[in-house]
Amino acid sequence: MRRNWLAGAAVAAALSVPMAGVAEAAQAAPLSSSQHTAAATRVVKTQPAGHRRYESFDMRVATYVKRFIGAPYVYGGSSPGGFDCSGLTSYVYRHFGKRIPRTAEDQFLHFRRISKARAWGGDLVFFHVSSNPYSYVYHVGIYEGGHTMIAATTPAGGVRRESFLWAGNTVTFGTITH
Repeated sequence: MRRNWLAGAAVAAALSVPMAGVAEAAQAAPLSSSQHTAAATRVVKTQPAGHRRYESFDMRVATYVKRFIGAPYVYGGSSPGGFDCSGLTSYVYRHFGKRIPRTAEDQFLHFRRISKARAWGGDLVFFHVSSNPYSYVYHVGIYEGGHTMIAATTPAGGVRRESFLWAGNTVTFGTITH
């Protein structure tokens, strides 16, 4: 029985989960190792009342913007009835209390430039007219990770997830959070 309890304690410690419930289960009745692992798994899946998993601003932005996939593209649009690229980014950021400028160029000037390696999901992807990273910005999207973003693309495409690799070396990344 002690070995079963130790195995459960090791699993819980590795997962940084309080042992409440596992020790009581081990003392109540001897369990086989597979039963004990199942009991520990049940404990891992439950959280204490009132405990919430922390999500950063960027994580919330990257999750929230997905609900607008399929929304129509409307030039100058900044609501779920229709978005243009910067209207989508400003709407999503405003939802979480961050007021950012309305146009892609002004958003670029407002954000701090970072490398792709330092970009997080929820940061912005800016598209420049040339490979000069300070050239005019004509398009913006919300970075999802890897080579993808969510953006209001064209009247035919609307809001969708897409790769930004088509832009080559004219892409930069910006953040206001890290």
